[in-house]
Amino acid sequence: MTDVSQANFSEDCLARMRRVTTATLTTQLFKRGLRNTFMRGVRPLGHYGANLVGPAFTLRNIPAREDIDVVEGFANPEHPQRKAIETVPEGHVLVVDCRGETHAASGGEILTTRLAKRGVAGMVSDGGVRDSAPIAKLPMPVYCAGPAAPLNLVVHHATELQVPIGCGGVAVYPGDLIVGDADGIVVVPAHLAEDVARDADEQETLETFVLTRIQDGARLPGTYPPNAETRAAYEAWKAAQG
Repeated sequence: MTDVSQANFSEDCLARMRRVTTATLTTQLFKRGLRNTFMRGVRPLGHYGANLVGPAFTLRNIPAREDIDVVEGFANPEHPQRKAIETVPEGHVLVVDCRGETHAASGGEILTTRLAKRGVAGMVSDGGVRDSAPIAKLPMPVYCAGPAAPLNLVVHHATELQVPIGCGGVAVYPGDLIVGDADGIVVVPAHLAEDVARDADEQETLETFVLTRIQDGARLPGTYPPNAETRAAYEAWKAAQG
């Protein structure tokens, strides 16, 4: 099990990540050679304000087996799914590897409510969730592949915590920074997060300026991407903004 204390990010990094878009982050990661960072088929269940941001705490599932995966197993506090709910640190994101199986739940209202009460930043799963209507109203963001009424034991055997997993087709290592907005979830490798946050913030400031020019009728050539003249105008505009 990886020590979650390794996942330390500056407050400046986290603040920037809460306001930049996943679109911008995927661009910054692409510039660094990383193409597969955006989870496929994973969307926000409700409507949230600021981005979901937090270090990943991972839970791995393998296919269920009928002689092992029985409801009575939930009474054991060491059951990996239940242990995950009780041990995810405050401010972290529980990321659940469901192998893209969408016809059973990876959690329900009781488990997600417990996460919210414990101060967990959010939950991300490439499987379904049951009780989707009340979960969508929680203050804690939940991202998943959609509603699914059957309990997890139908297809999942929870097996390990804090190991590398796949979620939505993306590799997730414990401590990676998870960022979610209306588009979905992007995974930022922990060692790149500080630089990516800084450059993403600058990219969005530049794009705000470019957008104002486009809204005023400017043509794309020389504006987007900006040429030297546009960049000079941008620097003057940014200085004026303080």
